[in-house]
Amino acid sequence: MFKKILIANRGEIAVRILRACRELGIRSAAVFSEVDRKSLHVRLADEAYPIGPASARESYLRIDKIIDVARRSGCDAIHPGYGFLAENAALPRACADAAITFIGPSAEAMEALGSKTAGRQLARRSDVPTVPGTNDPIEDPEQASALAQSMGFPVLLKAVAGGGGKGMRLVTAASDFASAYRDASSEANNAFGDPRLYLEKYLVKPRHIEIQILADNHGRVVSLGERECSVQRRHQKVIEEAPSPIMTPDLRKKMGDAAVRLARAGRYTNAGTVEFLVDTNLNFYFLEVNTRLQVEHPVTEQVTGLDLVKLQIAIAAGHRLPFAWETITPRGNAMEVRLYAEDPDNNFFPSPGKILTRHAPSGPGIRLDDGVYEGWTVPNDYDPLLAKLIAWGNSREETIARLRRALAESTITGIRTNVALFRRLLMEPDFLKAEIHTKWLDELLSGPKKDAAEPADGSLEAAAIATAMWQASRSASANGAQSVEAEAPSRWKQSGRRDQVDRTL
Repeated sequence: MFKKILIANRGEIAVRILRACRELGIRSAAVFSEVDRKSLHVRLADEAYPIGPASARESYLRIDKIIDVARRSGCDAIHPGYGFLAENAALPRACADAAITFIGPSAEAMEALGSKTAGRQLARRSDVPTVPGTNDPIEDPEQASALAQSMGFPVLLKAVAGGGGKGMRLVTAASDFASAYRDASSEANNAFGDPRLYLEKYLVKPRHIEIQILADNHGRVVSLGERECSVQRRHQKVIEEAPSPIMTPDLRKKMGDAAVRLARAGRYTNAGTVEFLVDTNLNFYFLEVNTRLQVEHPVTEQVTGLDLVKLQIAIAAGHRLPFAWETITPRGNAMEVRLYAEDPDNNFFPSPGKILTRHAPSGPGIRLDDGVYEGWTVPNDYDPLLAKLIAWGNSREETIARLRRALAESTITGIRTNVALFRRLLMEPDFLKAEIHTKWLDELLSGPKKDAAEPADGSLEAAAIATAMWQASRSASANGAQSVEAEAPSRWKQSGRRDQVDRTL
């Protein structure tokens, strides 16, 4: 097993990985930009090293700096987490050159499957159904426009590199194509350093279902089942769950077989996710492969009882997978919501700032993967993901009930968050009936706002300020000043009113 692992990431995923290292008895080394010097992952790691200014291009995306720190600190492996360099084949190549183990797939497998166009080509050769579209990157906007018109609108422009909705644009008419192409290519270049795009036919109201796979270096490839990721905003996943409400044993086996077949064809190793779109007739189409750990991996962990990060580390160290696919059966139901520092009432604009107070939910069936703490300042330089709140239950209904309760317990002041949005979504009739698709949330948010909307997180901050004023008045009274205690509400009443507000939502 490894002696020390460098975690080439930040935030909650860096914390998640270093905790797995600590349980395995492996020392961890963190890296941080100037703005992340006081971050939680820096506090918890055994060692931490600066790698540059706030700009990701000058810090977390600098392979040379990552390798240099790994060498100087004596690390024998690097875990990339997700985002940043996690799907950049140049990192595993640099690791190989430096005799450092990369915890993930080989550079060759990453290029064969991680590239959206190469992945589609391999899927077709492997008899895996694919969404109609181009097989190769299109770098000429005029050629791309002509192909889009021949395919018929609507179409999707998608970045060849990366994922997470970056470098993606939906085009519904030829008149919008040129500007959409320019914007998607620019965003892809900024996010992944690769401006290339490809075209894909847009399916109307599909579901997004992905298969988690694991593959060791000894030829065993297994499917760990599916995750439903259809609740998305602008192609970015918002809520994930397992198992999928529409899944049947036959469909699970067919999709699992397809995912394993594709992984074998690409000589894939370590953890990965094969993503599909599923239409209303339960026909599935290959979408892409994420050659890394997913943000939503805790959902699979909760229903399988497996630790995917520990398994990643074990596979990279040369261990065999200790189980076969046939032994994996989903147990109960799990659901995850992504908590962001953003303002849903202001077009989800990022909300950086200092976290003044925070209460983390807990209790039966609740898990919180986070990377923040009270008093920390959320920077404006990176994705504003604060934490992932995961609930598990014996049924989908119990899971939703537990998630509602956990969200009601969750408070954070000083910044805006999307907690209120999730409280609303978990009450929506269509969501409760699992009648969702990839555009469901966008359509819901574009509709008229309900009168019974959740109060913004700022109301909780106001409550904290009111409590502080009350405490100040007591102190003034104790010093002989005129008492204003009778004018301030009691802490008991203040707490009761907050609870009463939550129950009306």
